[in-house]
Amino acid sequence: MTTTAKPLRVAANQIELAIGGMTCASCAARIEKKLNRLDGVSATVNYATEKATVSYGDGLTPADLIATVEKTGYTAALPPPPTADGTSEAAEPVDELRGLRTRLWVSVALAVPVIALAMVPAWQFTYWQWLSLTLAAPVVVYGGLPFHRAAWTNLRHGAATMDTLVSLGTIAAFGWSLWALFFGTAGTPGMTHPFSFDISRTDGAGNIYLEAAAGVTTFILAGRYFEARSKRTAGAALRALLELGAKDVAVLRDGEETRIPVDQLAVGDRFVVRPGEKIATDGVVDEGSSAVDVSMLTGESVPVEVGRGDTVVGATVNAGGRLVVTATRIGGDTQLAQMSKLVEQAQTGKAAVQRLADRISGVFVPIVIALAAGTLGFWIGNDSGWTAAFTAAVAVLIIACPCALGLATPTALLVGTGRGAQLGILIKGPEMLESTKRVDTVVLDKTGTVTSGKMTLVDVLPAAGQDADELLRLAGALEAASEHPIAQAVATGASRAGVLLPVTGFVNVEGLGVTGTVDGREVLVGRLRLLRERGLDVPQEVEQAATAAQAAGRTAVLAGWDGRAKGVLTVADEVRPTSRAAIAQLRTLGLTPVLLTGDNTTVAKAVAAEVGIDQVIAEVLPADKVDVVKRLQAEGKAVAMVGDGVNDAAALAQADLGLAMGTGTDVAIEASDLTLVRGDLTAAVDAIRLSRRTLRIIKSNLFWAFAYNVAALPLAATGLLNPMIAGAAMAFSSVFVVANSLRLRRFRTAT
Repeated sequence: MTTTAKPLRVAANQIELAIGGMTCASCAARIEKKLNRLDGVSATVNYATEKATVSYGDGLTPADLIATVEKTGYTAALPPPPTADGTSEAAEPVDELRGLRTRLWVSVALAVPVIALAMVPAWQFTYWQWLSLTLAAPVVVYGGLPFHRAAWTNLRHGAATMDTLVSLGTIAAFGWSLWALFFGTAGTPGMTHPFSFDISRTDGAGNIYLEAAAGVTTFILAGRYFEARSKRTAGAALRALLELGAKDVAVLRDGEETRIPVDQLAVGDRFVVRPGEKIATDGVVDEGSSAVDVSMLTGESVPVEVGRGDTVVGATVNAGGRLVVTATRIGGDTQLAQMSKLVEQAQTGKAAVQRLADRISGVFVPIVIALAAGTLGFWIGNDSGWTAAFTAAVAVLIIACPCALGLATPTALLVGTGRGAQLGILIKGPEMLESTKRVDTVVLDKTGTVTSGKMTLVDVLPAAGQDADELLRLAGALEAASEHPIAQAVATGASRAGVLLPVTGFVNVEGLGVTGTVDGREVLVGRLRLLRERGLDVPQEVEQAATAAQAAGRTAVLAGWDGRAKGVLTVADEVRPTSRAAIAQLRTLGLTPVLLTGDNTTVAKAVAAEVGIDQVIAEVLPADKVDVVKRLQAEGKAVAMVGDGVNDAAALAQADLGLAMGTGTDVAIEASDLTLVRGDLTAAVDAIRLSRRTLRIIKSNLFWAFAYNVAALPLAATGLLNPMIAGAAMAFSSVFVVANSLRLRRFRTAT
């Protein structure tokens, strides 16, 4: 399948809104739901990028859409236009992250002594409870402010999330502690919380829960901080794409070269591209010929030969001679800019995974509130007194406060990502872990993923009666004088066999090969056409060897001297040694491999046959790769994508799970969910196995955290909740969650 990338068509009534105030994936879902209720509106909201892409009818205006978002309890604004270097005029949201970090460190410093005093009776000196109050108050009020704000927003719109549970539990624990200290007996000098494991009814006048309020706030604040820090990198893929282009360009004006910033380039300007330079923008070659390395955009492993009249793409690298190019597209119209839009569209369109804790909280919180209200009514109705009734009701809210829940995801993710880093796997956050569980198809980019991504000398095939060593020695010496990547592959192979001979009279024959004198012989190295045009006899066996090499997906280079072709040297992008075994292991995980590449069909099929892949999609452009992933998703498949180049970035972002080879470009790495530092396809197997294992640990942590809450609720409702039993049980649940997460340290690779 071969298609041509076209500029993306943007609807006249389509805008992008910058959304503020979201605290979790359910917030994004709520905004999306409200917007889509408007007539003629189709909206997608991305929690990670904090953006909403909205298509709307003629009867609405952007102001109407912004008003709808604000009525939902969040902020919305049209993002500022980008500057010349592609960055936003607005400062990056570092202040929010810095503020969250400050809250976290203040909370940690104050909460640790509060928890220590509550858990170690020997440290409970006279008036210790008042010191605990002094330390815990800033944690609950200042540290927990983001949760209280979010809970208030949720309350106004009839929703319940993790924030609601945290805010409700911590306020209940802190509020009851205040009552017990000022109006109960908890403020009595010398009061202690002794270890007592008997279950007895109490009026709660001597119970304080400051350690629960401060501890839960701090634990969950830590999780929120690390989540916010990872979100900051969500737009890095787009920035990295824009940074790929050239920064300045040598423009020809009045016959003289003048270097100007690339953003001052206009359509129709003629500019010079020297060997090794990036092409500044899309254009047509006016003068010169060269080999252009387009692998980072198209995935083709073999450089493309260009000459007068050929089109070239901005950000690709001129690997050969001097070119003069006329600019045809600039700025947002270039292929690089279109790829940036593709990546952003893919990121926005990817369904946000609802956090497991929020899913459970949406059901659990209303039940807890109803149970607390029912408990209060029951005890009042039985004439037990307001103190006992409020004690039981508040105990229900306190015991429901998710201390272990706050640790469930962060600890498992911390241990899992730490172990992954040791194995060369970087997991960016908890959201993509669910994707690893359900993916059933893995799309593999060829160049740099299944293969090494570098042209390598594969074989030396001498003609009858010729010496292979001499063929390599003479051809390699001549090719060493050329800048062409294929020539460099031959030269590198020859240099490993010995010292390269000097060359005189070197001539580069455009698009055909090179000639020169080596060791007293006039040597020609290049295409079959070059040798025939220069009158060399090409034996049938040499021609057949070249044809067979090309049929196998390799590049054939002929060499000859003394009036006769002496043999063929074959160059190819070599398959990584571990690729075949890795693909077999992917199959054992229930995944169907698909080879997707911009390279030609012959090469792709040869590589697929070598590694054991049945389905091949070749000769695709970057936009086509996204379409292939979308098509597979439309067929009901959950798609994982493994790639390493700029041309893979949009597909990595579109896929349900994106895995980038760490040896690839920064753009691919930023657009992915998992990064494989090892640069080895077996790392993809380990990444999926580790991610699935981490997800199982998180789920088991959540189960036991809530199981503790559910088991203790009846005791709280019946007024039998001893504060030390509650504290011990809460501590045990937290210890269990941490211990369960630490099992990930024993994870081993598949090989």
